[in-house]
Amino acid sequence: MFNQYNLDEIRAHARAAFIGMAVGDALGATVEFMTASEISAKYGTFRDIIGGGWLRLKPGQVTDDTEMALCIARAIVKNQAWSREAVADNFAAWLKSRPVDCGDTCRKGIRAYMLHGTLETAPNEWDAGNGAAMRILPAVLFSFPDEELLKKYVIEQAHITHNNQVSDAACLCLGQLLRMTLCGAEKSRLRRHVDGLVSRLPTFNYVPYRGLATGYVVDTMQTVFHWFFRGKSFEECLVGTVNQGADADTTGAICGMLAGAYYGLESIPKRWIKRMDVKVMAEIETVTDLLVAASPFGRGY
Repeated sequence: MFNQYNLDEIRAHARAAFIGMAVGDALGATVEFMTASEISAKYGTFRDIIGGGWLRLKPGQVTDDTEMALCIARAIVKNQAWSREAVADNFAAWLKSRPVDCGDTCRKGIRAYMLHGTLETAPNEWDAGNGAAMRILPAVLFSFPDEELLKKYVIEQAHITHNNQVSDAACLCLGQLLRMTLCGAEKSRLRRHVDGLVSRLPTFNYVPYRGLATGYVVDTMQTVFHWFFRGKSFEECLVGTVNQGADADTTGAICGMLAGAYYGLESIPKRWIKRMDVKVMAEIETVTDLLVAASPFGRGY
């Protein structure tokens, strides 16, 4: 099964996914918590990385979406293995560093680990936020292309902070979409996969699109699905997504990773790449290559 993929191609798709995530995070953060009409009144169509927003970010600065993904990536690369403890340790160190932002459910789960060593938070019907889905990319890359490892890693990292069936379903679907996209799947196949999720859990139905882009993972994924399948380029997908406002850094990050993997690095506008934090971008390139190299595919299994 492995011979059908080219290592250079997989690595290129993976880099584009991780960079696309960071770009989407940085673009969307400016308009986070604004409504679509507020964005339209202030910017017309918002399409430039300028920083600011409620977090008063520097242009190209990323938020918790990219930072938590990098926590997972560093844990894998350092250990050359999957370790929930190593991931949780990195989350704890990150939280202690006073990050620019951290979601309430993520903070609660990380504090439970810091205080009690809890690696799996208790199931909670209210923990259906998007904080687990936004950071799954390193787990997807390190498991590639093993479906069972993908499920294990994606859910284990999620349950450190989010133990919720709706969140789990979103994480698994997104992880599988990313895996398929790394393999060059067309949008028609990706859409059929999402249709399968909707048939099992109709709450994720995104047609007709309701225009909600909150931190509730269903709203997040509906927004990402709508704009990813509607868009004809990386920029079109991402601009449509973040102009919905609300939790725009996270919808932008998730759409960015999916559209990046699908369209490739050359599709990400150079004007956005140039605005990004140079150190973050350098680390992303390094850890992405190491994650792919350490995956079952990279090891030639």
